[in-house]
Amino acid sequence: MRKYVPVALLVLTAYIVFSGSVSPYDVVLGSLVAAGVSLITSKYVVRDASKAVSLRRFLHLVKYAFYYLTIAEFRAHRMVIGIILSKAMVVNPAIVRVPYRARNEYTIVACANSITNTPGTVVVDIDQEKSQYYVHWIYATGLDRETAYREILEEFEKRLAKVFE
Repeated sequence: MRKYVPVALLVLTAYIVFSGSVSPYDVVLGSLVAAGVSLITSKYVVRDASKAVSLRRFLHLVKYAFYYLTIAEFRAHRMVIGIILSKAMVVNPAIVRVPYRARNEYTIVACANSITNTPGTVVVDIDQEKSQYYVHWIYATGLDRETAYREILEEFEKRLAKVFE
């Protein structure tokens, strides 16, 4: 049971957020959808039920979501808007190797998604053997791996490790 509830709550929350309604119809339909999705996917998604119901991890997820949706997105959008509005359109595009230190596959995928969803960067490949992402960076400030790690990944990885590892 502990394995199914977190997935159902996550799906129900997403359903309500994206439908934009908390009418009785939407809550009941969302609950049915959430229960069905949870029954089908929980055995594949949740490996450790104690991690899935950890309040501490949930609070770190909320803190990460707040950081990502406010600070990280704002900085990235500001940079891209600055590039677009500048007369010279100064860019320095490059595909850089960004090493990751995470060992948990959920952390690795969540970091890759965070990088890709942030304007100005896109993960184009993941090399699991070398533990690195290949990232297209619209304004590369440095091509060495440590600069790329510090500028692109470090903050995401540090915060997501508290959620998943």
